[in-house]
Amino acid sequence: MSSEETGELYDTYVAALQHGLVELPEGVRLLGVVRRPTRWFHAAVDENRPSLAPPETLLDEFSRERDDLKMAGLCDEGAHNAAWENIGFGERYREYLDADEPRAALESLAAELRAGDDAALVCYENTEKKRCHRTILRDVLADRLRQ
Repeated sequence: MSSEETGELYDTYVAALQHGLVELPEGVRLLGVVRRPTRWFHAAVDENRPSLAPPETLLDEFSRERDDLKMAGLCDEGAHNAAWENIGFGERYREYLDADEPRAALESLAAELRAGDDAALVCYENTEKKRCHRTILRDVLADRLRQ
């Protein structure tokens, strides 16, 4: 890709990478955006950038709400998506991205994309079934690249 072209931004989940369920172009950099990576997560990505993941406090509140909803009888996906809405996850994550550390990480990634690098954001959620911060992160990055 020439330096005049902006790199492509993709997103996927780690199980899709591990089981060959996603096709990404050769040379795409796999960027974890996970706050709490498992040991095996690091083997699946080129680098993890936890400052682009939701903050611990938001993840903890989300987990409690999701677990309560599952105990009340909702299926895993239903509890996940309902908890996302109930606690205003999306709005709160967007607010978090305005803080200094995540803003600097966003600018760094945007600069890499502007330089022509391709990247794929990776975390745990299959976005065909569950809401995920990667969707918001892609939107925020797309907005920055248009500026």
